[in-house]
Amino acid sequence: MSDDIVTVTSPLLPNLDEFQVMLKQIWDSKWITNNGSFHKQLEKELAEYLKVPYVSLFTNGTLPLITALQALHVTGEVITTPYSFVATTHALWWNGIKPVFVDIDLATGNIDPDKIEAAITPRTTAIMPVHVYGKPCDTKRIKDIADKYGLKVIYDAAHAFGVEVNGESVLTAGDMSTLSFHATKVYNTIEGGAMVMHDEQTKKRIDYLKNFGFAGETEVIAPGINSKMDEVRAAYGILNLRQVDGAIEARHQVAIQYRNALRNVKGITFFDDMPGVRHNYSYFPIFVNEEEYGMTRDELYFKMKDEKVLGRRYFYPLISEFSTYKGLDSARRDNLPNAHKMADSVICLPMHHALSEEVVNRILDLIVK
Repeated sequence: MSDDIVTVTSPLLPNLDEFQVMLKQIWDSKWITNNGSFHKQLEKELAEYLKVPYVSLFTNGTLPLITALQALHVTGEVITTPYSFVATTHALWWNGIKPVFVDIDLATGNIDPDKIEAAITPRTTAIMPVHVYGKPCDTKRIKDIADKYGLKVIYDAAHAFGVEVNGESVLTAGDMSTLSFHATKVYNTIEGGAMVMHDEQTKKRIDYLKNFGFAGETEVIAPGINSKMDEVRAAYGILNLRQVDGAIEARHQVAIQYRNALRNVKGITFFDDMPGVRHNYSYFPIFVNEEEYGMTRDELYFKMKDEKVLGRRYFYPLISEFSTYKGLDSARRDNLPNAHKMADSVICLPMHHALSEEVVNRILDLIVK
């Protein structure tokens, strides 16, 4: 790709010399997967960094969602959001569960707690909210509803690495939370993911489920799957964990630059930081009001693209618009007006740790008229 193309993200990469030292250790040990020393080390260091009791590593961010549903014996219907990446709802489909979409809150992009109760039926067994763009859901309201109706809560926290509310990790909410460590994320292991759980017994069960269900050499306790992270990516993750705080702060500075320039641009809005929240600045979505801005979202998107600035219409279209899910009653457009409004107006601007002030100004020059 040409040097003058500005991509929407760029992976956080560990120091190659340090990585080669760890690769040499892996080669010498000949232990390249199956709960090796780097795998164990990364789980421990992540739990400490994220301020959570237990972490189980996975080979990507979708498999922990699928496994969490299995581990909690979720069936029937699950209430979720249409404003997310398709993996959220695909995890339900792979478990034979019917997704029930409810609308979002325009102030956050997250599932609207006020809409959840009306969607509950006798077949509802769980709620699967998403911390969209890393912005925390209203976890207290969701917990109150779940407790009232006896529902499980699994958070898709793919965007929420390191996010805290009043000093407490957002990953402690719900029965389980799942993370993605894909190359596009704030923290990555190339491909990878994790599940956060609250007790040792659940951690043990999850570790069995991600290793075919084996509880010992000759005992299989459940129909598990193979979703373990290997030693190479665990070593890569250990190194990236040492530099992720610096990357988050660099993203923060980009967010400040964007906000300062766009705050008074008519027809362009964006999210500000939430009080008491430690954000990770995983994305910087802007929302285009065609009437006020004088240009549609797509016109601006393609104008940027023509100038080699690659934003992303994230999340457009809604999950509920894909053919797999469009026939569901809850996928009706009139059931999801806020989600459609956001999906039809969003552009995520380039956001990563390596963006220079000069490049950010180049992006802004295309938006600020």
